[in-house]
Amino acid sequence: MLLPLKKTRVHSNIILKNSLAEAGDKLVVVDFTATWCGPCQISHCNSSLLGLSENPSYANVVFLKVDVDDAQDVAQSCDIKCMPTFHFYKSGKKLEDFSGSNKTKLEEIVNQHKG
Repeated sequence: MLLPLKKTRVHSNIILKNSLAEAGDKLVVVDFTATWCGPCQISHCNSSLLGLSENPSYANVVFLKVDVDDAQDVAQSCDIKCMPTFHFYKSGKKLEDFSGSNKTKLEEIVNQHKG
């Protein structure tokens, strides 16, 4: 199911695994969030992700969104302890991650790995 932000919502580990495989060598940004998480809803990272996902120069970046309540198995297997948390993958391997609403850090990591 595609979201208006051009982010695919992930509901299970199978969907995450398939999405990572389909992305190939593209950068995959996984946004772990929750509807009850205030910082997730007002985060500057949300506006940054929206801007990046709609920018043609980031067409080679895949944006995934995981609601930790809807996909508890994914949150558990990815060892999510707080939100927002961002994971960055390429070729199916996790490159790095960070937690918090740091828009600058988010953009730096995406630009570093987008290829």
